[in-house]
Amino acid sequence: MSDLEVQPVAEIPAGPGLSQTQRVTNIFSAPSKTFEDIKRGNRSWWLPWVIMALVGYLFFAAVSSKVGMQTVVDNQMRMASESQQEQMAKAPPQQREMTAKISLYVTEGIFIAGPVFLLLVAAVVALVLWGTINFVFGGKATFGGIFAVWFFAALPSILKTLLGIVVLFVGNTPETFNIKNYAPTNVAAFLPVMETNKALYALASSLDVVTIWSLILMGMGIAIVAGVKRSSGYIAVFGWWAIIVLIGVGVAAIQS
Repeated sequence: MSDLEVQPVAEIPAGPGLSQTQRVTNIFSAPSKTFEDIKRGNRSWWLPWVIMALVGYLFFAAVSSKVGMQTVVDNQMRMASESQQEQMAKAPPQQREMTAKISLYVTEGIFIAGPVFLLLVAAVVALVLWGTINFVFGGKATFGGIFAVWFFAALPSILKTLLGIVVLFVGNTPETFNIKNYAPTNVAAFLPVMETNKALYALASSLDVVTIWSLILMGMGIAIVAGVKRSSGYIAVFGWWAIIVLIGVGVAAIQS
């Protein structure tokens, strides 16, 4: 469909539509069919949520067995900015030990509560994009529609996670494992994390093929469910992504 074509905004009654499996498989082959089905009112999102949660737990198990959660935390401290390392070095031994324990608990907690975090992220992103596409671009999307679009648009992330598992078992060494960049899907994966400028590394990390794939799907999806131009959906999604990337790069530059 051309960018100049506008989706009809009339509410389409919910029907039988596609099956959950069809909507998942279509996201990789014919994504517009999945999003059109969501627009028709079939907004169930439980299957992609379950798939991402299960793959996340597989990754957790792989990291725990091949690297170890304590090594994950130690690596992150070693890869921190010089200012953070200096601050940690100046802290009393008891404080350093407590910080290490808290970091370990937080890291494990994020993995364990992964499905809950998926719901929270989906809700926040859907709320922001719902407001943007409706009030800025004149769309007619519902929050539930955008919420469902997020889960299906995020499905390519499982490929990155599965690739990360393969890397863990094939060629990764525990001492070099970076939980924040565990798969070679972006430019930063090919840069030495310790020698690369933190701001540059943050920017290179954002140039991730899987993330961009999901953003394209998200832009397409919200445009379809909101009944606006495809270009409006892409501008809304990539606009917010660019803001987040710039903030991340700025924070990294300050911490360098």
